[in-house]
Amino acid sequence: MSYSLSNHFLIAMPTLMEPQFYHSVILVVEHNSNGAMGVIINQPTDLTFTKIIDHFNIKPEDETNPLLQQKILRGGPLKKEHGFILHQGRGDWRATVPIGENLGLTASRDIINAMVDAKGPEQALIILGCSGWVSGQLEEEMRDNIWLTVPADPQIIFDCPFHERWHKAASLIGVDVERLCEAGHA
Repeated sequence: MSYSLSNHFLIAMPTLMEPQFYHSVILVVEHNSNGAMGVIINQPTDLTFTKIIDHFNIKPEDETNPLLQQKILRGGPLKKEHGFILHQGRGDWRATVPIGENLGLTASRDIINAMVDAKGPEQALIILGCSGWVSGQLEEEMRDNIWLTVPADPQIIFDCPFHERWHKAASLIGVDVERLCEAGHA
């Protein structure tokens, strides 16, 4: 493998009808010769952060903290019970995978405790589950025109409403995804 899609968005083509990936935007966390791992950033669930901290028996000091009502995202079909915090900055958490220059994906309880105490990252998404590809699988899907790719943009991750992320991510490369159709073969 001569390139890496780490810190890139995978933008589902309109023809990808698989329900778990339909109109999805995935942030690729890791991509190497062993495969790839990413998290979907535009599929909110009905769960809120309160559900996560209840699971860990963490009691917030400030019950009015708006973070408690933040929606949890569905990150993909794998490890559905495994939680991740996607955040701006790397921080000093126990289990953080750096993504590019200024993003991290943390899977340790210390960041949850810090977030409840208002000492966590200023910008963060709470995600359950992830998406993954074995060696060569993502490259094959790219050749099959299943995904568009573009370097990740933190503004889309943290500031854009969930329902707009698919369109906004594609617009980074000047594409209106609604107008795309599957390419034919001559």
